[in-house]
Amino acid sequence: MTRKHLDIGCGAVPRNPYGCDEVHGVDLATGKTDIGAFIKCANLSLEGIPHPDSSFDSISAFNFLEHVPRILVTKSGDRTRFPFVELMNEIFRVLKPGGRLYALTPAYPHPSAFQDPTHVNIITIDTWLYFCGPQTLARMYGFNGNFEMLRNEWVVERDAFSAVATFNWQARWRRERRRIKGELSHIVWEFVSHKSD
Repeated sequence: MTRKHLDIGCGAVPRNPYGCDEVHGVDLATGKTDIGAFIKCANLSLEGIPHPDSSFDSISAFNFLEHVPRILVTKSGDRTRFPFVELMNEIFRVLKPGGRLYALTPAYPHPSAFQDPTHVNIITIDTWLYFCGPQTLARMYGFNGNFEMLRNEWVVERDAFSAVATFNWQARWRRERRRIKGELSHIVWEFVSHKSD
């Protein structure tokens, strides 16, 4: 059976952190890359993921979630939307039961969370609580998914591009040295979707 992966905010070359057989991407650009991954065009702050329900075994978001606004005023100006919550609903929708989300994002309090002026969604080590567990806090904002958190930790960015990597002693030492110095800049989330077929 072919395992399918979707990389959101993928740029020109979608990543494949789980080593799936078929790779797709969603970004503001369209086309087909030379590695065989198909990229669809969508602004995920304003519209849904352009794929049917339960399409993917896994989804990744590398340095992307921080670009999705938390709140927007509608065009008419009479109400607000929560694009980040809506995107998390969309991720849940297009994941198969048991599908995984793997996200890498710069996080507070590291300066990299703020230095890019297009970072409008600051993630912290506790943001996962809004999308996982029995007391899912984002329900009050319209989140209807059901994720279990498998991983939520500070990482060295360059060591976290594969979800299945085994870390050698150099990578473990690099992480520990940066942790001690307060230099870890990114958080990795790994969530699994709980839904019926």
